[in-house]
Amino acid sequence: MATERELSDFLKSVEKRAFKRSLYHVRNEESALDIVQDSMLKLAEHYGDKPANELPMLFQRILSNCTLDWFRRQKTRNALFSSMSDFEGPDDEGGDFDLLETYAGNEMAHSAEDLARRAQVFRDIESEIHELPPRQREAFLMRYWEEMDVAETAAAMGCSEGSVKTHCFRAVQTLGKALKAKGIEL
Repeated sequence: MATERELSDFLKSVEKRAFKRSLYHVRNEESALDIVQDSMLKLAEHYGDKPANELPMLFQRILSNCTLDWFRRQKTRNALFSSMSDFEGPDDEGGDFDLLETYAGNEMAHSAEDLARRAQVFRDIESEIHELPPRQREAFLMRYWEEMDVAETAAAMGCSEGSVKTHCFRAVQTLGKALKAKGIEL
């Protein structure tokens, strides 16, 4: 049985990686934060009495399920609000609404050429990760971002180890080709 301290330490140790993983999936910081918080609450509420060594696998599975639930809710929401006229501006006054302006990044341009180049490479890599099919992206992030082994990833994804290997192989191949086409060699 995990103590309250062990549970707290575990959640602190995974929060940043879980947030980044969720952000890669949903591409929205607020939604990613909600997913991670929901996952942490579910782990604490339903599985806080489990042994500390079981917490990582349980958390990964809960995080995956919460992410899938988010996508299901988005699909339903998108079916309801299908045209741009259904959206309101961020000021909720029905004024001019520019979708591109709303979703534009807040990053300020750096004056140093090297920093700008690095930032662009990072954005290109993130963009290509976002373009992966969902299962490939999930396997890739668990294996290479979360540094989980094949068995742990398979258990968290609810599939066979062979499927994890296939998803990872395809993700790496796709990312390699896409990044090479953009002139990025890793």
